[in-house]
Amino acid sequence: QVQVAESGGGLVQAGGSLKLTCAISANDFTIHDMGWYRQAPGKQRELVVARTSTGRVNYGDSVEGRFTIFRNNAKNTVELQMNSLVPEDTAVYYCHVAGWLGASTWKDFWGQGTQVTVSA
Repeated sequence: QVQVAESGGGLVQAGGSLKLTCAISANDFTIHDMGWYRQAPGKQRELVVARTSTGRVNYGDSVEGRFTIFRNNAKNTVELQMNSLVPEDTAVYYCHVAGWLGASTWKDFWGQGTQVTVSA
């Protein structure tokens, strides 16, 4: 069983920073790919930043240079450091992980999301 839970969202003024944390609770699950996505009201869910097991990082539009993804192996978490926030960053942010469950089953999991609101 794999559980993914985000935390760290909240209200911040434009220009400020927030760090989101994704805690992964899993038995026999090897994470290969990880990422953060977001969904603003009335819009489709979009990529924020994703990192593959090979180290390749893909950024969504407008966040490169401001947002960074980290993996903390000791804590089994994936973190998103967000700097220089702007009101357009307001959205629900979701953590996504993918990898091997057991020896041969590829699975991916989503968290339930955490709200980030950036005021002007």
